[in-house]
Amino acid sequence: MGDDSEWMKLPIDQKCEHKVWKARLSGYEEALKLFQRIQDEKSPEWGKYLGLMKKFVTDSNAVAQLKGLEAALVFIENAHVAAKTTGEVVSGVVSKVFNQPKARAKELGTDICLMYMEIEKAEVVQEELLKGLENKNPKIVVACIETLRKALSEFGSKIVTLKPIVKILCKQFESREKAVRDEVKLLAVEIYKWIRDALRPPLQNINSVQLKELEEEWVKLPSSPPKQTRFLRSQQDLKAKFEQQQAHGEQSDGEDEEETVVAVDPYELLEAVEILSKIPKDFYDKIEAKKWQERREAVEAVEALTKNPKLENGDYGDLVRALKKVVGKDANVMLVSAAAKCLAALASGLRKKFGMYAGQVVPTILEKFKEKKPQVVQALQEAIDAIFLTTTLQNLSEDILGVMDNKNPSIKQQASLFLARSFRHCTQGTLPKGVLKPLCAALIKQVNDSAPEVRDAAFEALGTAMKVVGEKAVNPFLSDLDKLKLDKIKESADKVELPGGKKGAGGGGGAKKPAAKTPPPAEAPPKSSVPSKKSQTGAASKSSAVSKKCKPTAVASGKTKKSPDSKDFTEGELSIEVCEERAAGVLPASCLQQLDSANWKERLASMEEFQKAVETLNRTEMPCQALVRILAKKPGWKETNFQVMQIKLHIVALIAQRGQFSKTSASVVLDGLVDKIGDVKCGGNSKEGLTAIGEACSLPWTAEQVMSLAFAQKNPKNQAETLNWLANAMKEFGFTGINVKGFINNVKTALGATNPAVRTAAIALLGVMFLYMGACLRMFFEDEKPALLVQIDAEFEKMQGQSPPAPIRFTKKSAAEEEEEGDEGEEQEEDGAATAQDIMDLLPRTDISDKITCDLLSKIGDKNWKIRKEGLDETAAIVSEAKFITANIGDLPLALKARLSDSNKILVQQTLSILQQLSTAMGPGLKQHVKSLGFSIITVLGDSKANVRAAAMTTLQAWVEQTGMKEWLEGEDLSEELRKENPFLRQEVLGWLAEKLPAQITVPGDLITCVPQLYSCLEDRNGDVRKKAQDALPTFMMHLGYDKMDKAAGKLKTASKDQVVGMLEKARAVMPAKPAAPAKAGGGRGSAEPSRAASASKEPASEDFVDSKPEVKKVRGGAAGKKGAAGKKPAAKSQKDDEDKSGPIFILIPNSKEQRIKEEKQLKILKWNFTTPREEYVEQLKAQMSTCFAKWLQDELFHLDFQRHVRAIGIMIERLESESEATISCLDLILKWFTLRFFDTNTTVLMKVLEYLKLLLAMLDSENYHLTEYEANSFIPYLILKVGESKDVVRKDVRAILASMCKVYPASKVFPFLMDGTKSKNSKQRAECLEELGCLIEGYGMHVCQPTAAKSLKEIAVHIGDRDTSVRNAALNTVVAVYNVCGEQVYKLIGNLSEKDMSMLEERIKRSAKKTALAAAPAKASVPERSQREHPANPNGTFLRKPAQEDPNKLKIMYRTYRIQARQNAQHSESSHPSIPKEFQLDLDMIEMDQSRVCELPDLVQHKLEELLEPIMIPEPRMRSVSPHFDDLHNSTASTINFVISQVASGDINNSIQALAQIDEVLRQEDKAEVMSGHIDQFLIATFMQLRLIYSTHMADDRVDKRDIVKLYSCIIGNMLSLFSMESLAREASLGVLKDLMHGVITLMLDGRMEDIEDGQQIIRSLNLLVTRVLVKSDQTNMISALLVLLQDSLSTAAPPLFCELVIKCLWRMIRFLPETIDNINLDRILLDVHTFMKIFPKEKLKQLKSDVPHRTLKTLLHTLCKLRGAEILDHLSMIENRNESELEAHLRRSVKHNGNLCGLKSDRGNEKTGLCTEDRMSKAKVSDILTEIFKKIGSKENTKEGLTELYEYKQKYSDADLEPFLKNTSQFFQSYVERGLRLIESEREGKARIQTSGVIPQHGMDFSLSSSNEELKPAVYYERLKILRQRHGLENNSKGIGGSEDEPQQRPPTSSLLSSKPPVASSTDMLHSKLSQLKESRELYQQEHNAHSHSPTHAHTRSASPAANLDDLKKRLERIKSNRQ
Repeated sequence: MGDDSEWMKLPIDQKCEHKVWKARLSGYEEALKLFQRIQDEKSPEWGKYLGLMKKFVTDSNAVAQLKGLEAALVFIENAHVAAKTTGEVVSGVVSKVFNQPKARAKELGTDICLMYMEIEKAEVVQEELLKGLENKNPKIVVACIETLRKALSEFGSKIVTLKPIVKILCKQFESREKAVRDEVKLLAVEIYKWIRDALRPPLQNINSVQLKELEEEWVKLPSSPPKQTRFLRSQQDLKAKFEQQQAHGEQSDGEDEEETVVAVDPYELLEAVEILSKIPKDFYDKIEAKKWQERREAVEAVEALTKNPKLENGDYGDLVRALKKVVGKDANVMLVSAAAKCLAALASGLRKKFGMYAGQVVPTILEKFKEKKPQVVQALQEAIDAIFLTTTLQNLSEDILGVMDNKNPSIKQQASLFLARSFRHCTQGTLPKGVLKPLCAALIKQVNDSAPEVRDAAFEALGTAMKVVGEKAVNPFLSDLDKLKLDKIKESADKVELPGGKKGAGGGGGAKKPAAKTPPPAEAPPKSSVPSKKSQTGAASKSSAVSKKCKPTAVASGKTKKSPDSKDFTEGELSIEVCEERAAGVLPASCLQQLDSANWKERLASMEEFQKAVETLNRTEMPCQALVRILAKKPGWKETNFQVMQIKLHIVALIAQRGQFSKTSASVVLDGLVDKIGDVKCGGNSKEGLTAIGEACSLPWTAEQVMSLAFAQKNPKNQAETLNWLANAMKEFGFTGINVKGFINNVKTALGATNPAVRTAAIALLGVMFLYMGACLRMFFEDEKPALLVQIDAEFEKMQGQSPPAPIRFTKKSAAEEEEEGDEGEEQEEDGAATAQDIMDLLPRTDISDKITCDLLSKIGDKNWKIRKEGLDETAAIVSEAKFITANIGDLPLALKARLSDSNKILVQQTLSILQQLSTAMGPGLKQHVKSLGFSIITVLGDSKANVRAAAMTTLQAWVEQTGMKEWLEGEDLSEELRKENPFLRQEVLGWLAEKLPAQITVPGDLITCVPQLYSCLEDRNGDVRKKAQDALPTFMMHLGYDKMDKAAGKLKTASKDQVVGMLEKARAVMPAKPAAPAKAGGGRGSAEPSRAASASKEPASEDFVDSKPEVKKVRGGAAGKKGAAGKKPAAKSQKDDEDKSGPIFILIPNSKEQRIKEEKQLKILKWNFTTPREEYVEQLKAQMSTCFAKWLQDELFHLDFQRHVRAIGIMIERLESESEATISCLDLILKWFTLRFFDTNTTVLMKVLEYLKLLLAMLDSENYHLTEYEANSFIPYLILKVGESKDVVRKDVRAILASMCKVYPASKVFPFLMDGTKSKNSKQRAECLEELGCLIEGYGMHVCQPTAAKSLKEIAVHIGDRDTSVRNAALNTVVAVYNVCGEQVYKLIGNLSEKDMSMLEERIKRSAKKTALAAAPAKASVPERSQREHPANPNGTFLRKPAQEDPNKLKIMYRTYRIQARQNAQHSESSHPSIPKEFQLDLDMIEMDQSRVCELPDLVQHKLEELLEPIMIPEPRMRSVSPHFDDLHNSTASTINFVISQVASGDINNSIQALAQIDEVLRQEDKAEVMSGHIDQFLIATFMQLRLIYSTHMADDRVDKRDIVKLYSCIIGNMLSLFSMESLAREASLGVLKDLMHGVITLMLDGRMEDIEDGQQIIRSLNLLVTRVLVKSDQTNMISALLVLLQDSLSTAAPPLFCELVIKCLWRMIRFLPETIDNINLDRILLDVHTFMKIFPKEKLKQLKSDVPHRTLKTLLHTLCKLRGAEILDHLSMIENRNESELEAHLRRSVKHNGNLCGLKSDRGNEKTGLCTEDRMSKAKVSDILTEIFKKIGSKENTKEGLTELYEYKQKYSDADLEPFLKNTSQFFQSYVERGLRLIESEREGKARIQTSGVIPQHGMDFSLSSSNEELKPAVYYERLKILRQRHGLENNSKGIGGSEDEPQQRPPTSSLLSSKPPVASSTDMLHSKLSQLKESRELYQQEHNAHSHSPTHAHTRSASPAANLDDLKKRLERIKSNRQ
């Protein structure tokens, strides 16, 4: 019992797994109770038992198993997650339950299986049960069969798939076990209940006794079909319906019964038999034998094989041709019959797969109907009927129409009877008017045939058609028949019985409305059994498969023709007497009397009365014909007074608008209206009248009458105006029902007219017709003169891309018509489709079948390829000559098909070219050749040669344009092609499908057959195939739905299934939306207006239509009123849209961009990389934008109209500043959308795009945002494409954008993109890219060249030999730019050049050197102005920002910007201001900006100071500057530093040394060193760039003196040591820069070449010292992180062991510092870096390394951190997103636990942070009060000196005091003042010489430059200063009030001379420029001091090098000026 008590305490789930059976039994019982208690099907409790279910049902103990089965059943019934266990549980039930002796166990097992089926897992259950049938234990087999039977009985044949069950029946009937045979017999009986006779064929081969027993059982079954009694969870509505029926006494629905009966097609249950291999080898010889007996043997052999009811698909072409030959040409009628039977059997066995051969066989069979022997005729009828079921009537109609005119009556009779039989199998959907119309026309001819049998057959065919599609649909075609014949047709229709007892669409008059609701025929293929309207739509769209180019857009908006019995308002002609009588009843007597008055005024008055009377009449009262006949009475249309005539014409329009206006009435007035249409004064009224008649009587009829009347006249003005009216009317009414053929004839007449106005009008009309008909309109005018064709083409070009306007006028309907509008909708739709077809039918086509001779075919099939080529050439010539051909081309398709597999690829390409010709020439008739020839084109897509595949794809696209996609997707042909394991074929076909499927509204159901092949392609070995399959997956899903695709995936192997299902989920997310079906537009007002309103609400384009409404209303008066009201809704809608647009255009979603980057990296979405954007990229972008963009903006961005794009970009520009943050969050999507626009050809959009991009980059720059790699990679390559644009204005903008790009993305990363751009085929692009590369190198130096300078230069130098001159010049300029940077070294970098190229380069370098020397002065002059204007957006920014705040990344590009801009500006400055020195231009600019108040000053004595300069000669200084225009350019501290730092990385060693010397001078003086703050990263980058340059270039170059290298190394190391001596500056070095610096220094230390150099050892010792100092002084966090990253990189790249060892040593040293530095370290950052390191190098990987030192180092680091921080260390893991990715956390926990020191080392960090670590530590509040008091004193005028002294003493006492909080809110000037004051006090106290100040900040180190020429310069300097001051205060110039505002800070920091020891400038002029620059600066600072009202004693503007005695006079004047201003 002890054991029992032990397991009884366990939880239920553990009991269920216990080894003791009693424990398990107890567990099952408790689980059963628990399952019954749980109410929520999604409760987490169910999940605990998910993995135990199989154990429940397979328990080894029978008692426990029984209870487990009960519990499992309850679980399955109630748990939401139960479906996941289906496979394993059912498998367990089959193997471990069905073999149990206990009946209860079997019963529970069956119930479990059925319950799984109920929860939607029928397929899995059925699969497991069928597997169970293969078990050797008969008990299991019997139980499985019984379960299947019960499932079928309860769930029915829709849930239980019968096909796999029927397949196993025969095998089970042969079982040795009687129990199995008995059970399978019961199953067969149950199956028979559901599918009836469909079960007989599969069971024909079982034992005859068993079959007989089955027959007996089947007979006993009730005739009523069974019903489903148990329902799936998803069928609860059916369950409710069933229960309701049960309650009401089993009432059944007839329709349901019928549906149930046809649920299974017997054919589907059969196994396909392969017969091609079984055909006797000598069959083809025997069939050609002369003896009929041999031929009979051959046919009989095939006949025996074809008796199999289902045949395997294959190539039956040869067999069909052989049998066709027998049918057509064999004289023996027995053989003809036998061959026909074979064809019938083949068609029945192959079904749709035989369709491709139908076109070959049917003409032969129809011709053979001339045979009169009944047995032959019967066999032929059976054959043609069987063939019809494999194809469509549309495909056979050409062949049938071809024999309808045959002279042999038997052929005509049998053709008509075939049509009658075929019609029975059709529905309204599959028999559209486009097909029915020509067939009815042919049958009507036969109705009048002399042979009675032909007439009877025609009556039967027409009667059957009437029965199927309805009397209403057929009547329009029977208008010419008399009543007797019509009655006979109706009688035939009444006799017709459709298969299955269906009702037709209405033969009798009363059956019209029910007919529309009649279901489709029962025996039609399942895919047609959809509601009739839907199928009709599909059929209509299929029948109108005109080429896309030719597809009329608005064809389907009304009826093609009015049927005679339609509700047109008709009336007979009235006599003039009757008219007068009726008119007198509605018109005043005076009006009638004065109509023909001789006085025009009386006639005018009469007309006015007439008009008033007409306006008061309502529609029913108005006698229209009477009124118009009265108007036509003398003088009628010959009226001479134009005023009378105008009113008369207006009255005609009113009558037509307001009355019931018939065609009879119209005939009265049309002649007069046409006669006046060309009249200048009356033409407008005439057109108004014609338009009104068009509304009343339909435009097609009116236009036809008007055109015939106009061209019957000789008046060219009338003809031209008629054409103009018609063009406008077409736009207003649409193209519905227009008689194109008639119009084209008239237009051709007009085009040949001598009057140019008529020709112009005709061409304009053609332009309007082009909108509706497309490119095929051009075909009608191929024969016109070339000059005329040019004009027509120009008009078509104008219309290209425009869509036809929505109709705004419609034919009015009578009340009776409005009632029947619903009935007519469907008819109109069909008519629309028929019209679409008719447009192509209008083309005159030639029958070329007689030219396809046997000789030609034998040539095409000849063994000699040259003769084959001749045959193909002849064929091409025949097709080309004929232009448009019929579909009948004889046996040519077979011959061409053979050539597509020709071994000679040239012939294959020629054949493809002929097939393209055929597609254009044949048009829609090509459809019937798709199966026989089209799929052979797809086979060619598998060719190994790319050019052949490309030709095949072009041909395929041409064919699809003509045929549509339906024919290609029907049947299994496409699936068969994809089954071929050819990677080329697969990727081409899948790519083609991915492109075409999204545009299809519907596709045939056969597409599902391609899905298994698609899944196979997803796992193909070829990457391209997999990619194409993934692209195609969403498009398949779009049509088939996710469920079908998922179901198909269920049949895959488990491994494949998991992979495919994952892809399906991804595809589901990006599945494109189905294109909407084209909206129906009826011919009448009622039906059309709602559709217009709908389109207006959906399409933004409708806004134009809404705007035009008021004008329409004015023209049309009252009639337009109703339509005007209809226009209000769209207007309101658009107003609402405008309101919506007020919200934000971008939605800021946190981390959305990061998520997109992550998804692209994980390949969840397509990478933005393409040659031209495919549809899937656009769809993906749309999907991504939908969450971040306002919907209305997205609609605008993806609108087809480019003007919408322009509007959208305009809005984005407006919101750029206000929504900058959101713009940055969506930046990647915005840039991607712009890349799509780069592929558009519209210049307007492109210019707007570039405008936005310039503003965007400026905004990003101002926000200090830098592009990510992700954004740059998806944008810059496409931007570079546009740099080669042909338009200069575009190229200019792109260049500007590329220049701005470097401000937001590193130039070194832009460089590779430009290098890729130089590989373009576009010469302009190559040239521009090379120019840009030159600018980058010129601006940034050689370090931008990526990956290496040598590699880049070699690629650039290749272009020196380019064919294009501009490319050569650009390449030479770029190499010259390199020469300017690195000198002679360029020759080594560019590698070997040809002699010619090298000579060109040398010449260019020489010329550039001369030009540089000549242009030096003007270039210098242009620089300062340019630098002044470089940052116009924020003139205050540079001055206000401290140097430390400048972004280091931006500093890299400053000098580059100057170089490029200065170079561009030099030309302008030379031309525009050649004579004015630049200094004075700058002053003028400053004066223009200065708007400060100018006081009235006393006139000073005007001395002639010019003389002072004349005798003085300024000697030329001897020392050379770094740059000839150093001082001119860099008139601010920041730019000066930038320039000097840029020189550090120079390729010229001397330049670099001079720059380093200057920086060293600054760094050595503590009071100056602070100016380097903010430039440290930039300086270090330049330094390690120089180190790399030395290492890779100088050291390897024998021409370089090694002493220079040592000197350069010494300078670099000296600078570094100075820099890292100052902790404040050293701490500014960032992580990445420190990492690169350490990498460079360590590499240098390991350089073996250093040992060979003199003093090399000394350098290495210095480097050791430098490394130590860097480790100590740098920011400790950055330093440790940098070393960790460096170690990680070195281990990853297998760096030398010594390198890793040195890095590790550095890390050990940093670890030793940790106890002192721990409080200043950001532990979160350090731990994040350790985490990254451990993620890349887990413990196992580290242990695999040769050395264990890295592992030990890492452990030591972590151990030290744990030791110092204890358990607190675990709180510093906040920056790590996923801690499980590495072992860091576990390691830390172990270390903390091991140390046992959870307290940590706590120190008073709070006090350390405040920095007040002195002995007398003060509280924060006290410190704040003291400093506040001190700063108040400094700010006051009286106590400023005292405040500065106190502040100095305070800082001495508390050296670490933080003054930042008190200074950060003050002005830059105040900060500088305080800083200067403190320095002065320090100088005084230390006894140093007083530092003289120039302006506000002291100018250091000036004496060196004045020592030699001080005396000579004095007059010039002070003369200039005085001149400037006089000019400023209006003493010398006329302009007053010019200058800068008082409170506006200047644009640059106040000094440029903080870098001491500047070498003297190159010339005396330069020296003068430098001093003048300083003078100007002091003037600015003086003004600033004055404005700030600071009276510091340091305001004297003196310099240390200038004796005071020489300044007395000037000082007095300055004081006087100052006192006056105050």
